[in-house]
This record gives sequence, C-alpha cells and structure tokens, in this order.
Amino acid sequence: MTEKLLIIGAGPAGLAAAHAAAPSGIQIDIIDDNFQSGGQIWRGGFQQQSDARARLIWQELNQAQNVHFHFQTKLVHIEQHDQLFLATAEHAPQSSSQQFIANKVIIATGARELLLPFPGWTLPGVTGAGGLQALAKNGFPVKDKKIIVAGTGPLLLAAAATLTARGAIVTHIIEQAPMSALRQFAYSLLKTPSKIKQAIGLAWKLKQSRYYSDSFVVAADMMQEQKRVRISTKGKIVELSCDYLACGYGLTPNLEIAAGLGCELQHTNTNSHVKVNQWQETSIKQIYCAGESTGIGGVDLALAEGYIAGYASSQRTEYATPMLQERAIWRQFAEKLELHFALRPELRHLCESETIICRCEDVRYGQLQQFNEWRGAKLHTRCGMGACQGRICGNINRFLFSWERDLGRLPLQTTSIKHIMAIRSSDEDPNLNQ
Repeated sequence: MTEKLLIIGAGPAGLAAAHAAAPSGIQIDIIDDNFQSGGQIWRGGFQQQSDARARLIWQELNQAQNVHFHFQTKLVHIEQHDQLFLATAEHAPQSSSQQFIANKVIIATGARELLLPFPGWTLPGVTGAGGLQALAKNGFPVKDKKIIVAGTGPLLLAAAATLTARGAIVTHIIEQAPMSALRQFAYSLLKTPSKIKQAIGLAWKLKQSRYYSDSFVVAADMMQEQKRVRISTKGKIVELSCDYLACGYGLTPNLEIAAGLGCELQHTNTNSHVKVNQWQETSIKQIYCAGESTGIGGVDLALAEGYIAGYASSQRTEYATPMLQERAIWRQFAEKLELHFALRPELRHLCESETIICRCEDVRYGQLQQFNEWRGAKLHTRCGMGACQGRICGNINRFLFSWERDLGRLPLQTTSIKHIMAIRSSDEDPNLNQ
C-alpha cells in the first residue's frame, strides 16, 4: 500500500503541513468542510490574501500531483485499525459518503470563536466578531452599516479592519482588557517586529473608530430598527446604538477529532488543548496536531507547527530546524496573548435568569444554576444536545461554571443514517488492511 497522509483542515496549519510533506512523494488527502482552502484566517481564497505565504503555498500545492483537496467535506467518523486510520466523511454537495485510509493523520482543525452571553446576545444582528468578519469576507453586505466590535484580543482589530475595508462604519471598538495590560502587551511586541508593523497598519485603518479599553458589553436590546448597546467603561454605563454588534472573546481550540481518536489533552484555566511533543506528534503514534488545536497563537505559530508536523510525518525532520526556532518565538507571543487578554471576572455575572445559554435547545441561565456539573445539566435540560452538540454552549459553560464538557464521542457530527451505515460497512471490510 502506498504511504498515505490524511490532513484534516485546510487552514494555514493544514496547508503548511501539506507543503512540507508533498516533496516526499507521500500521497496526501486534505479534507475541509469549507468550499475552498484558507480556514478562518485566510478565508476567501488565496487570490484575496495580502499574505504572500498564502499565495505561495497554494500555488505550489495546486501543482503537486500527490496532493488532493476535498472541500465541502466534513469528517463524521475516524478510528484506528492496527496501523491504519479509517476516516468516513460526508461530501455535502452530493450528500455522499467518502472513505479515506491513511498511515498517518495530521489534525489541523483550528479554533472557534468564544461567545459569552449577556442579555440580548441572541438578538438578530448580534454576532461574533470573527463571525461577522467571515460573513463579510464571503460577501455579506456591510457597506454603510454602523457596527460596534466588542470583546477582547487582536481579533477585534482584524475583524474591524475587514469590515471597514468592505465599507462598514465601525463606530467603536470595545476592549475588555485594561489599558495597563494593553501597554504591557504592546511592549512585548518588541520581540516580534512584524507584529508591530501589523498593529500600526491596523491602527491606521481604524483611525476613525473610537477605541475603549477596560470596557465590555453589559446588555443589548432593540430601539426601533437599531440595536441599543449598554457598555460598562471604566465603571460607568454608556449607551450606544448600531446596526450590528459583533462581540467575540477570543478563540477556543477545536478538540473533537483529537479527543475522538483518544489523543491526550492538556487542561489550563483558560483552555484545553491537544498535547504534542517536539515534532507535533500527539500521545498516539502517527497522529500529529498543528495550529490552534494545540493552543491559541495566531497564523505564524500555526504555520510553524504545520511545517514541523508535515516534515515529521513525511520523515524529513532535517528540514524542520528553522521552523523549530520560529515555533519557539511564536509560542512566547501566544503566552503574552493569554496573559494580557485574560478575561475579567465580571463577564461571568452578566446573565439574567432568562438569558439563553444553549440556543439549540433554548436553555436559560436560571435552569443551569441548580446543577454543579455538565452531565447533570445536560441530562435534565438538554443543554448541549442540539445541532451544535455543545460546541457553543459547552465553551460558555466552561467559562461560567468551570464545567468540562464530554469530548470524543463518535460520530463527530450530526449526520444521516446512510453515512452511519457507511461507517459500519467500512468496519466490516475484510480488505481494509491490505
């Protein structure tokens, strides 16, 4: 059997892994549930990216005969049979099942936005900061719309800049971190000059927006056709109005696939992430993980980890030395991000009794307060049992109540019975190990 590598995720980490592994001649399949490569960071296709690395990687992969992309394909099930990995995916356009057999797997599934509830967070026009950014990149009309971007971290500036470039009027940027933490973070950027240049560029693009530090959204409601947003800024309540409120509190790693395979996770006060060694290999041999799933650190860290995983999985570790050095630099940057943009405790106390926590099952904050762990709340209220399977409310409850949700259940996604039957047929295939 020809050596095969399955890469799950076509964002920067997955693309870098493929770019590193392709020259070895190994057969590479890359699956992603989006309709084109790039993930969240390089969304919109390589043609629209100002980052030259995106264009270079895509052009070279597109010419590689041993690299095959499978877009609009979501992983439903994956398991190990002896020395092989069997993955079942659902191809959306035809609603058909697709099977992948690989000797090695690289998990590069990125992260999702952390949404935190407050009264009014489920109103129409209230979105995640990264969510509205992604919609705008895909053509959602924001021209001349007044938008407030709120939450924490550099993602706010990137989202606001994207919206501004598409004609939106970003009136305010609301950052929950205090100015003292922002100054310390800015000082730490001296070790990464490229980030200083990036920050200056974003600040210039957003010079018309008012920037509030030490501030956060308390509540939102409707005022005629606009949103009325109440902001706590340095202890005072201020009311603002907008067409859209985009509110995101950083990112949280996507861990379902790694957990489903049984990879060891590390838990911190901020996030859980996949544990890897120096070559990005997980606790299970021949399974590698790169990018935000190993900890939130941005595109530069994701690329470095992706390259290391690609070199290691194709037995070309001699090429990885520069990326090992890059990874060390960007891991320090990630530590500064986590330290200086730590979420303030007040955000845990914004909900009212009727504030919705689980949007899929319409579960309210008051219903959850009587429980002291995830399983009990889930069994009694169905919190986390809807279409998203706890991907949104699970992270919310981890922040609000310190509950760890159950991870690693198979199948990984909601899917039809025919795809479940395809999994069973594959399990029974006597030719699997040939």
